[in-house]
Amino acid sequence: MMEPHPIERTEAMSFGEAIQAVFRKYAEFTGRATRAEFWWWALFNVLVVSALNLFNVIRIGENAYLGSLLSGVWGIAVLLPSLAVAVRRLRDAGYGWGYLFFILVPIAGIVVLIVYWAQPTKAAVPPTTA
Repeated sequence: MMEPHPIERTEAMSFGEAIQAVFRKYAEFTGRATRAEFWWWALFNVLVVSALNLFNVIRIGENAYLGSLLSGVWGIAVLLPSLAVAVRRLRDAGYGWGYLFFILVPIAGIVVLIVYWAQPTKAAVPPTTA
């Protein structure tokens, strides 16, 4: 079992550093993720999915497009790292991992999570359970 990481950095992460950190901690649900790490990861995902969707001009059957297939595979591939960084970001903002279930509430749930994810770092870290 891995020990929670203390805050290693106080300065902002670059885009590349944030992506490397998320992939390095792809299944680590303990510790914290800074706002920069989380939002750079979100931007990276949007850019990759947008680039993959450019392949939607290529048909691979009657009702299927290559871009949609590639985007779906990408989504499955980054599901675990995305969940991990989201949980670490919630913890860094002072919330438990259970708040991630707000995603199940249509529209309002994602708005609530965006507000929580945008909160600054809190000094006290909540326990690893909700």
